Amino acid sequence: MTEAENEHPEVTVLLVDDNPQNLKVLYETLKDKGYRLLIANDGEKALDLAHRHQPEVILLDIMMPEMDGYEVCERLKADPETADSAVVFLSALDDLEAKVKGFALGGADYISKPFQSQEVIARVKTHARVIRLERELQAQNRELQSDQARILNSISEGIYGLDENGIIEFANPAAGVIMRSSVEDLIGRNFFETHFSTAAECPDGLPVHATCCQGVAENQRDIRLLRADQTGFPAEYRATPKLEGEDLRGAVVVFRDITAELENEQALEEARELVREQRDQLAHTSRLTTMGEMAAGVAHEVNQPLTAITNYTRVSKRMMSAEHPNLNLLQETLDKIEAQSHRASEIIRRIRRFMKKPATGKDVLSVAALLEDTRQFAEVDARNNDGTIELLIPEDVPDIVADPIQVQQVALNLIRNALEASRDTASDLPVEVSATRAGEGFVRISVRDYGPGLAEDAGENLFLPFYTTKEEGMGIGLPTCRSLIQAQGGEIGFERPEGGGACFFFTLPVADAPAAPSSEPSSAGAV
Repeated sequence: MTEAENEHPEVTVLLVDDNPQNLKVLYETLKDKGYRLLIANDGEKALDLAHRHQPEVILLDIMMPEMDGYEVCERLKADPETADSAVVFLSALDDLEAKVKGFALGGADYISKPFQSQEVIARVKTHARVIRLERELQAQNRELQSDQARILNSISEGIYGLDENGIIEFANPAAGVIMRSSVEDLIGRNFFETHFSTAAECPDGLPVHATCCQGVAENQRDIRLLRADQTGFPAEYRATPKLEGEDLRGAVVVFRDITAELENEQALEEARELVREQRDQLAHTSRLTTMGEMAAGVAHEVNQPLTAITNYTRVSKRMMSAEHPNLNLLQETLDKIEAQSHRASEIIRRIRRFMKKPATGKDVLSVAALLEDTRQFAEVDARNNDGTIELLIPEDVPDIVADPIQVQQVALNLIRNALEASRDTASDLPVEVSATRAGEGFVRISVRDYGPGLAEDAGENLFLPFYTTKEEGMGIGLPTCRSLIQAQGGEIGFERPEGGGACFFFTLPVADAPAAPSSEPSSAGAV
């Protein structure tokens, strides 16, 4: 256990996870946000820290040895000192049953792994604000009711105070604004009958009902509430039991209209989808451009087996015209025709695979097979540049998960650049294409040349759109490569190796690796 204090210690956040890397990601995400951070790597330490410090928010991993997150949450809610802490579950599990179980035990929210920094920050901020408000309300209520009212009236979220039957005893001005009604008209109404059209049919299953009747804290997002004029809106709410000693006296409900927030989320998702479509279109355009540049070499590649087929066919016809044809020799010639036709067919299939738009989704791929296919495709460029390509693939390199067409596009782009660089220095050394493990979860694929190397100022610009060092270059090759590799969950960068030349590399996730943020160490030239 370690503890770090920030400039606003009044808000405490407890981070609980048995994975040190996950704890590090959470800590780095929240350390500069003004919270007092506590860290625990197992359930017992979490319970001890929570009891001593009463954190507002607890980010709690579900899958932990000895005591899982569900048991920790259950014990937290059973302890009066920690019962009101907002428990936000963390898990790679994303099924409905897991979420329902977490909420049933008193969980306030749920964040899926791998973590998205902005989501963690936003959810912690929301829950910290609500929990802090609730604790302030409870303290002020014990001291002076008028002070409590002034605090509530200044809050932008709507707040209700309900009795055990759901009758609204208190409503702050924000509640009146959200519900399009005066506070006086709201007070005395039944919360369930006013804000839910199904109150008469199923009152026991309505939001907040369990808080009022059983003292169970609740939190839900995107539920539909009705205003006083019967118009509906999506809302997020948190309901906390209102207690006097051990007696349940109803609930405090904090809610807000999230109409604009949902619209923004939808717009953001649509923007992301548009970016993905544009990225795929740019990648396809880049492949067509590459194919155009290689057209002459590809034509030569296809012409070789076709010429051989023509010659073998003429020989076969001459043999068949003989008075006593040599059938064995004729059979061998026909076999050669068949072999050359397969060769021409494979060249065309390889071109079609490369040029087509890939289907959505990723496959489990053999690194050796993928790079060998790419090497064969690059043989045209190798001959045009008087160069050679050498594959260095250890047998123990694991399979990867990626889009084969897009990965091949990146590898071919880097190999072609390396061949051109080697040609510029008339180097006799081959372009080296290698694959190695990079940590537990990634494979690193490197393309090394022995050309003139990279200029000192190239590192800042190489991956910028439209930057190029070639006279006829468009400057979209490397930026497209970066976009494609990042879409696969990897990173791309470069190094200046000893002995001259340049080395470009990219990483791809291993097929059997657990889902987690990339842990690939960045080099001086990584982007």
